[in-house]
Amino acid sequence: MADNGDNDSQHRVNEGDYVVLKRGDIYKAVQIQKKKKTVFEKQWFFLDNAVGELYGTTFEVVTGGTLQPRKPKHVESSADAKEAGTDNRNILDDGKSQKLTRDDIETLKEQGLKGQEIVQQLIENSTTFRDKTEFAQEKYIKKKKKKYENSVMVLRPSCRVLAMMYHGREPGKICHLRYDTLALMLTLGNIHAGSKVLVFETCAGLVLGAVMERMGGYGSVVQMYPGGGPVRAGVESFGFPSHFHDTLHEFPICHVNALLAGTLDTEAKNIDAGVRLLVIASRFHPCPVLLGLIKFLAPSRPFVVYSQYKEPLIECYTKLREQGGAVSLRLTDSWIRHYQVLPNRTHPMLLMSGGGGYLLSGTTVATDTLKMGSTRGEEPAAKRLKLTETTDG
Repeated sequence: MADNGDNDSQHRVNEGDYVVLKRGDIYKAVQIQKKKKTVFEKQWFFLDNAVGELYGTTFEVVTGGTLQPRKPKHVESSADAKEAGTDNRNILDDGKSQKLTRDDIETLKEQGLKGQEIVQQLIENSTTFRDKTEFAQEKYIKKKKKKYENSVMVLRPSCRVLAMMYHGREPGKICHLRYDTLALMLTLGNIHAGSKVLVFETCAGLVLGAVMERMGGYGSVVQMYPGGGPVRAGVESFGFPSHFHDTLHEFPICHVNALLAGTLDTEAKNIDAGVRLLVIASRFHPCPVLLGLIKFLAPSRPFVVYSQYKEPLIECYTKLREQGGAVSLRLTDSWIRHYQVLPNRTHPMLLMSGGGGYLLSGTTVATDTLKMGSTRGEEPAAKRLKLTETTDG
């Protein structure tokens, strides 16, 4: 019984946890603190009642900013079948079909009516609702629920949820890295538990947090950072346990040349020992960063580089082909499109993302520079023999 209780507590919200609030397609990462006012989508409330509830619970915001768990829907909505028309050609959108005015709706809110009850009042006072088709009625109800229902869902932070949050709210902070491209990065980089990963990113810590989540607290992560210190706002939003942070190390990228030259102390030299994977995603030009950090990788190790534009990655591709030391070089971009899946209404969404960035991936190999130089200086034996015969003749 104790084990079941411990397992159940892992799926419940606790005070001090980082959570993600969701309403529609809008996300926001916050920390659970009692008696602290939280503002989300121009509405304030307290998260005190979320403590002890399961992740994924939907709450109604009632009077006074209190959260109340929404009761599961019964069959009333489906059984409450209303009359529907056959087409919408005779419906005029002149703004006179709704009997309730804005003042009436505000009065209903002051009386304490919930969003679902206000939507029901709007349906009953609409003169054209019964004439609409069944699909149009569902669309009307969905639109009004989105406007008047004050509900919020509490989610557990994850790589996918936080990537969607950043891409929807502040894509510039993560260099317009889309969530499907981030998933492809983790796959091409072969991120797994027990490995040592070298990460250079300027995506608010999102890529770093995604790598740490994939490793599960096992292994080692070295964060190369520019400027005065590392940025880890995205890592904090994951809410990792303390032992996750024990596997995280940092090193300024401005000291990379000194590290390669061996002029740093022994503690810094241990950072580059046994690096297996390399992940780069930054707003800087990736070519000098990649050529500098790839020297820490042993042969037969994967690397992946992200850029919002393909031209810098083409330059990286050309440089690697010229100097050697890398095989299986691939420059890819991902394409995603959402679909609405409903009975008799399955079709692609009208709006979609224009691009999610580009990825350059490959595998390091050992190169013998002395042997390569000697073979380039000598002429092939067949060619020397041919030249000798021509001279004698």
